Amino acid sequence: MNAAKEWMMQAVYIKADRDVEVDRTDIRIGDVIQIEGTDKRTREQICRLPLVTVSCTDQKKESRMCLSILQVIRKIHTAFPQLDIVNVGEKDFIITYKKEKDAGKFLHVLKAAIVVLISFFGAAFSTMAFNNDVDTVKMFGQIYELTTGKPSDGFTILEITYSIGLILGILIFFNHFGKSRSGTDPTPLEVEMRLYENDIQTTLIENNSRTESGSKNKGADYVDKGNHAGSAGT
Repeated sequence: MNAAKEWMMQAVYIKADRDVEVDRTDIRIGDVIQIEGTDKRTREQICRLPLVTVSCTDQKKESRMCLSILQVIRKIHTAFPQLDIVNVGEKDFIITYKKEKDAGKFLHVLKAAIVVLISFFGAAFSTMAFNNDVDTVKMFGQIYELTTGKPSDGFTILEITYSIGLILGILIFFNHFGKSRSGTDPTPLEVEMRLYENDIQTTLIENNSRTESGSKNKGADYVDKGNHAGSAGT
């Protein structure tokens, strides 16, 4: 009775991030949920409660599932029915299961080299295509001849400064100089990556909600049909 009274007065705060990555198939609440409360023992017991098991084959190295925070609260209330659970995080969240990978340094370096080469030659081709489309060489030649009175040989101060300015402009705009950066704000690439991740997470959660709603509607239709059939029989 005393324990029940203590639980009744306790408020446990839980917080789930929108996407949580795990490397184990038997997932406990503490693996994906942040828990805060006044009783340390209760927090530890909640963290050890089993939440869900990931069904993943050996061939599949990654799996995703969407869960509602209500499922977490239901699990906690099953073990601690008198606790007051307060959610301060996401209402729906994604669990991403990834197997632990062995350290393959050569493969990692090879992938990085391939990405660098593709990015380099792709950017170079795009720049050359743009210069050819607007006829940059002809434009620079005309500007050089107008300002100096001499014909351009195709390798003047204009081409040199244009090439240097193009490189500096890209580096300054994307704000990446190796591991250093000029400010604390996220770079344009980081912003686009976060927007892309948010779109993926939103789509996964909405698809899961629609699937669950469709399953519930089918179940309701089945019950209604059964009731109508029973009424007709009587």
